[in-house]
Amino acid sequence: MSAVNGNDSEAPSFLLTRIPGLDHGHDWISFPVSLLYVMSFVGNCTILFVVKTEPHLHTPMYLLLSLLAITDLGLSLATLPTMLSIFWFNSRFLSPDACFSQLFFIHTFSVMESSVLLAMAFDRFIAICNPLRYASILTGPVIVKIGFATVFRSAGLHFPLPFLLKRLRYCGVNELSHAFCIHSELITLSCSSTRINSIYGLFIVLSTFGIDSLFIFLSYVMIIKTVFKIASREEQLKVMGSCVSHICAVLLFYTPLMGLTMIHRFLNKRDPSMTALMAYVHFLLPPVMNPTVYSVKTKEIQKAVLKMLCQKRILSRQFS
Repeated sequence: MSAVNGNDSEAPSFLLTRIPGLDHGHDWISFPVSLLYVMSFVGNCTILFVVKTEPHLHTPMYLLLSLLAITDLGLSLATLPTMLSIFWFNSRFLSPDACFSQLFFIHTFSVMESSVLLAMAFDRFIAICNPLRYASILTGPVIVKIGFATVFRSAGLHFPLPFLLKRLRYCGVNELSHAFCIHSELITLSCSSTRINSIYGLFIVLSTFGIDSLFIFLSYVMIIKTVFKIASREEQLKVMGSCVSHICAVLLFYTPLMGLTMIHRFLNKRDPSMTALMAYVHFLLPPVMNPTVYSVKTKEIQKAVLKMLCQKRILSRQFS
């Protein structure tokens, strides 16, 4: 295959890859993968519907949870087309423009999720460390501004990426390690200088995930210090219990992300199976688990969901 320039209209496609080492089981794997997407859409749409229809949930914590659900839906939709294409129709070819567009949305929503998790950490910090000023600091307009800031920050930082990738040349067989496009892998496939792309990609990682994770960590350091000042052990457990869902969401998002970043940037001879597994866990698991964790750990969400289900049962009995 001849060398490929991003500006060439005859540029060959990138080749998507399903899970390495499981060539004979992909027909069966397509069903649980599809189930994960269904669970993600149902779970996050349920969170959005519940928060919208229940006036007592129109508080900063649940508005930020709604923003997290929107971000999870966006991340799922960004990976869905190519995942269905390869797992259900075995269509491996993806044009450069489609690949770069998908890459933009995947990374944009990923950074948006990191930003929302940081905002939720700030929410918990204010609620626990400065509860008297909570209502005056985190008002409705402030939450709206946080939402717009996460969008502009994420989209603005990633807007140059497709154009930086278009200027690169790709040689040989451009086979990806998984069923979607991510920046750190595309630059390894290029046969031209990727210095600018590498520097800019590292800048994005440090200025978003690096800073966000640092401030989330510092927020919980301050929260733990405040909790230790509470005399009653029951009160300590109650206060920390309000943070369990957020801590789970942070771990679900950052643990596979850090593993994937380390593999792509520092391991020259990486295991394709491990790379694919970490990528699938990072992009598929949080959108599925976040609504599940919040539904299980948050009593207000549980009550609202049960109320919604009871109303549906009553209506169905009336019309039956």
